[in-house]
Amino acid sequence: MVRGTSDVVPPPLSLLSSDPSHCTWTEKKPRTESPHQHHKWPVSKPKILRDALDYIGDTPMIRMDRIRKEYGLKCELVAKCEFFNCGGSVKDRVAVRMIEIGENEGYLKPGMTIIEPTSGNTGISIALAAALKGYKCIIVMPEKMSAEKAALIKALGAKIIRTPTDAKSSSPESHLGTAKRLAQELPDAVMLNQYRNCGNPLSHYDQTAEEILYQCEGKLDMMVIGVGTGGTLTGVGRKFKEKCPSVKIVGVDPEGSEIAPSELSRCANFEVEGIGYDFSPAVLDHSLVDQWVKVSDADTFKMARELILKEGLLCGGSSGSAVWAAVQAAKNLNENQRCVVVLPDGVRNYMTKFLQDNWMIEKGFLGCNDETPTKTW
Repeated sequence: MVRGTSDVVPPPLSLLSSDPSHCTWTEKKPRTESPHQHHKWPVSKPKILRDALDYIGDTPMIRMDRIRKEYGLKCELVAKCEFFNCGGSVKDRVAVRMIEIGENEGYLKPGMTIIEPTSGNTGISIALAAALKGYKCIIVMPEKMSAEKAALIKALGAKIIRTPTDAKSSSPESHLGTAKRLAQELPDAVMLNQYRNCGNPLSHYDQTAEEILYQCEGKLDMMVIGVGTGGTLTGVGRKFKEKCPSVKIVGVDPEGSEIAPSELSRCANFEVEGIGYDFSPAVLDHSLVDQWVKVSDADTFKMARELILKEGLLCGGSSGSAVWAAVQAAKNLNENQRCVVVLPDGVRNYMTKFLQDNWMIEKGFLGCNDETPTKTW
């Protein structure tokens, strides 16, 4: 299926872009030839849930009519709100699936330590699942990621190691290199590795995509997804190409990231968290993307603030990236068409960042005269 694997042995300390997938289930092969263990959908849940992990999936879809009208779109604009998952992001699906695969395949056993490199959301999700399942957990995260993420990961009992933000992904000092080294050096430790673990895209192929198709009753014309590891786009995109191939898949990449094709990209620093890298993760299948949209930090955070103010969607920065890209990509859709956008996480993780006028002004995303208006009653 997807460009991923569940190999027990962690990959070597090398450029991830030169660490290709070994998956044999390509897009043209039928489901019967899949080597993966798939989950059935829909999932039956009790009225009173067993624990927080049961509150993953079945996230709501909400129309964004105010944004649609303001930007002059004719089509229907709909958000898939992944911040309603128990840990607050789309990564809850991924974390649980990767852990389940490790348990089923026997390389993750009681008492072991899970190590994971992350921009934060996967770290929160794995720390949450590890706390409930009884695993020890070490999260490796670049310094630029928010203090809110670090605080929550610590509250869930995990240890955190911060790495230099400017370290290239191929560097032993990066969050990827550090996590790999720890997994090799520490006893009874395993790195699940969301960047190449098949559980990442499979969670979206088996569930997220099915939910969207069910909620839309099969009627959608464009799907817009921000790309970090690429798991959401690959899983959802693969299912849509099989069940409704006319849907246009739009990938969203920050300016400064090198995930989109080289002619669109240039390496530079960027502030948005959770999407964009200086390499192409193994789980990302570029062939599924019909269009790429590059988004600036300024447009990202202004749109995220608009979504909060105008739609009441308490989303994070990368949701702003996705919706801004959707507004650009969906301009040619008509009244009878529908554009769906994945909103990956919530604003909880960014209270001291783009919500603050001072932070926006300091970063150059807001003018001194553009501060959020306040009413004196």
